[in-house]
Amino acid sequence: MKGFCTHYKKKIKEAVYIVIAVLVIALFLFPLIWSLPYSLKDGREVFKMSEVGGSISWFPEKPCWDNFQEVFKVDVNGGRFLNALLSTFVVASCNCFFSILINMLAAYGFARFNFKFKNVIFTYLLFFMFVPGIAIQLTSIKVVSELNMINTIFVLFVPGMANSYSIFFFRQYFLNIPDSVEEAAMLDGASRLKILISIFVPLSVTPMIIIGVGAFLGSWNSYIWPTLVITENEGTLTQVSQILYMLKSVNSHDYGVVIASCIIAMIPPLILFFIFQKKLVEGIAISGLK
Repeated sequence: MKGFCTHYKKKIKEAVYIVIAVLVIALFLFPLIWSLPYSLKDGREVFKMSEVGGSISWFPEKPCWDNFQEVFKVDVNGGRFLNALLSTFVVASCNCFFSILINMLAAYGFARFNFKFKNVIFTYLLFFMFVPGIAIQLTSIKVVSELNMINTIFVLFVPGMANSYSIFFFRQYFLNIPDSVEEAAMLDGASRLKILISIFVPLSVTPMIIIGVGAFLGSWNSYIWPTLVITENEGTLTQVSQILYMLKSVNSHDYGVVIASCIIAMIPPLILFFIFQKKLVEGIAISGLK
């Protein structure tokens, strides 16, 4: 009888967890599910629901596929949506690559080398994990201005390449790799660089994907920083978040086009998630165990 009650309670808990999970998923998916049909509505039908006595219909009366074509035709201050997509993809890819490279090298140094004031420097580095980026925004602009990086593509990804959390994440992962593996490689005559490339990099695919995807999405969704540091060359260096905001102002009479542009802008991050979803889940498990 006691075993039956325990089994019964376990089933109830599982059912409660499933219900909660479904509700959370529905909460996050609702905006996307609601916006998909609205991307196929023309301006008249979108504003129809705001009229007195207007009806709210989820399905479009007549699908307007031209909205997705119109997105690529709109010219906003010399910038086009396709150019913004390509520019943002290049910036995000550079940020992803260099974030992995620089933070991994720094983490390897903290994990495997002994040098003077190492712990002091690392503690100082960790301090910046708790400083909001917006708090040092003006200082950062002053620095990149002195370096003549304003209105260049480099200002969009160079300042954010080194990251305290990324260095900490890589370092904690490297510390769990046995010293005996590295010592055996050194006895065989391998250099530090070869050990890093041949041993640490293959063993660190999961944290590399976690940091890389995070850096890519950070650049893809960035709005405030590009707006502050790009005051010229808007046509070539306009980022996706910027052009989405400008489209909302220019196409305020046709929200179908605006919503269609948002749907298109979501495609690269979604593709990234589906490609690396297994590694992302593994990364969450790793961060919870370290």
